[in-house]
Amino acid sequence: MRAKTKIRDAGIPYEVPEASELAERTAAAMAVIYLIFNEGYAATAGDEWLRKDLCNEAIRLGRLVVELLDTNEPRGLLALMLLHDARRDTRTDNAGDVVLLEDQDRARWDHVQIAEALALVPLALRNGAGPYALEAAIAALHCSAARPADTDWRQIAALYAERYMRAPSPIVALNHAVAVAMADGPAAGLTLLEPLRSALADYHLWHAARADLLRRLDRPTEAAKAYRQALALVGNDPERRFLERRIAQLRS
Repeated sequence: MRAKTKIRDAGIPYEVPEASELAERTAAAMAVIYLIFNEGYAATAGDEWLRKDLCNEAIRLGRLVVELLDTNEPRGLLALMLLHDARRDTRTDNAGDVVLLEDQDRARWDHVQIAEALALVPLALRNGAGPYALEAAIAALHCSAARPADTDWRQIAALYAERYMRAPSPIVALNHAVAVAMADGPAAGLTLLEPLRSALADYHLWHAARADLLRRLDRPTEAAKAYRQALALVGNDPERRFLERRIAQLRS
């Protein structure tokens, strides 16, 4: 109601954008929708890691965009959100603590929702794939694996490499490095992580990923230091408790 009053008082007109403006405005709208979803999927602060209300609202808005446009990237965005959201109830345990993808009970994933999303992915990839479509293809590979060992990490790494070529960013490079580590071993992943140190110095997941690779390389002292660096930067309680458990495991 406050927003409506502000619009009325400011005399802001309701206008249908020109055709030349539609692509830019759609991209901005989808970016906002995905930000809403991500805050619900992994909250940046607070004692709750998941916000189901935000995830549900983002998916609702994503469906509206697909209904309005029915083009590749809206379909990719919707598929991506559906695939991530299908795992929502298995991402934390009864105490609200983080459960890693490899440890989640895949029988409890929402397979009806996954099927809906998997039908959208080929359509989103048709005639050239944008960032959301590529991310949806990656999520589809995760959700299609019956067991963690069945995950096609090599294909995931290739998709992240393609994603980076189309829209380079340090976060995409980080995800690519993690996928390479799963496909070719932690040493290969660590080699790709190190050049990102400056760009991601304040990003807790870079330190956490590096710590995990050091742990897997049996370098516990370095791993513990990296986990502590991640701990100093993390903003929500469930991830904080996860990092504290990792440090305790290394000490023992």
